[in-house]
Amino acid sequence: MRWWKVAGLAGLAGVAATGVVMARQERRRRAYSPDEIRERLHARVSEADQPPGTTTADQPGTTTADQPRTTTADD
Repeated sequence: MRWWKVAGLAGLAGVAATGVVMARQERRRRAYSPDEIRERLHARVSEADQPPGTTTADQPGTTTADQPRTTTADD
């Protein structure tokens, strides 16, 4: 084997190892507690139960911080 083949294989192994480490860290970062998962599911169900055409701003007790930001063509 030539030296460039060995260097290429070592580079591929390094890239793969880096990807594995980053994926593992991201999974830890996104790990939710059971209570957080339950809250998210309840929010999604209540959002799905709303009649079409209503937004979260139409419901009492919600603020603009609770709503996702929408972009327009002017942004």
